[in-house]
Amino acid sequence: MYIKKQRLLTPGPTPLLPAALHAMMGSDIHHRTEDFRKLYKQVLLDLGEVLGTSNDVLVLVASGTGGLEASVQNFFSPGDEVLVCSAGKFGERWVELTKAYGLKPTVLSASYGEAVQPEAVEQALAKIKNIKGVFVQASETSTGSQHDVEAMGRAVKKTNAIFVVDAITGVGTMPLDIDAWGLDVVIGGSQKSFMIPPGLAFLSISEKAWSLASSSSEPRYYFDLKKEKKNAASGESGWTPNTSLLLAFAEALKYIKTLGMDKLVANAQLLAKATREAVRELGLELFSSAPGSSVTAVRAPAGVDSGVIVKEFRQRFNAIITNGQGTMKGQIFRLAHLGYFDFHDLFAVIAELEIILAAQGLPVRFGCGVAAVQNVYAEVALSKEAALA
Repeated sequence: MYIKKQRLLTPGPTPLLPAALHAMMGSDIHHRTEDFRKLYKQVLLDLGEVLGTSNDVLVLVASGTGGLEASVQNFFSPGDEVLVCSAGKFGERWVELTKAYGLKPTVLSASYGEAVQPEAVEQALAKIKNIKGVFVQASETSTGSQHDVEAMGRAVKKTNAIFVVDAITGVGTMPLDIDAWGLDVVIGGSQKSFMIPPGLAFLSISEKAWSLASSSSEPRYYFDLKKEKKNAASGESGWTPNTSLLLAFAEALKYIKTLGMDKLVANAQLLAKATREAVRELGLELFSSAPGSSVTAVRAPAGVDSGVIVKEFRQRFNAIITNGQGTMKGQIFRLAHLGYFDFHDLFAVIAELEIILAAQGLPVRFGCGVAAVQNVYAEVALSKEAALA
């Protein structure tokens, strides 16, 4: 009660992998030396392996939004017709980015808490000629929703358009078969499932996408992906890299390779499932009709501002969770599951939520939410132990 360790329980930045944090202390490496080239080549090699793709992978010094912007700059030209799937604040970011570079987006919208359906994408592709690209969030963390990128990919794959996927919170929380599903440009960020601080964006890029790069006339300088690809072949970045984050990234990639990307995804999915069971047991409602595994968005109880719940987590337990964004502020709170989270974290979060709800005068049977989490854990862990016995 008197000692309060800070807990970061947000969908980004996420808790840091200790080995990655320690690795950052060795950042006194010059970026035009063989030591750095060896590091950089290994990071790119491991990143491609972890993502499960044979496509080119590149790393940029930027937040994930820099990767989004680079994908618009490098593969399109002003006036290009594109489809944008928008079901939350980050879908709206795609709309803003495409308009900023003079593209002509047709926006396929879904209400907050819902997802754009693959059938809508297929119908739009059939109706609108000369579509050059389709943009979507794999995981829309502003609402806790998830898109069916596999089905969307099948539809896009039949056309000349490229499929550009913001997977910043999708990587590591949901299956993403980049090559088989036709995900032409996939963007990720360092501060999510990769368990290191913000500051690196990465992209996987298909041959289909590269074929558009040669005709793109958008202005670009720092985010010139062809230049990055050329430099990466010799183990260098186009510009001064963030050496400390690359050292951390190298350790995070080693950890994920040892763990297995499938296990990282399964971990997020189990935590999300347990959270959904717990909040229902507590009489709360999920916000999303298509919930994903990066974050669970929960409607605040009637008469309670979600900001109060966020504040209570911080003041009582020094735990940081997130409020809703935009018009969702005050309506929902969000609990994250991606990256370096485990069941120990979740047991505590749900126990704290029970206390916070009780403090607001709501009827709470202490332990019922925690028991729901325990049941999910036991169902998986104890059955595995029995199978091995």
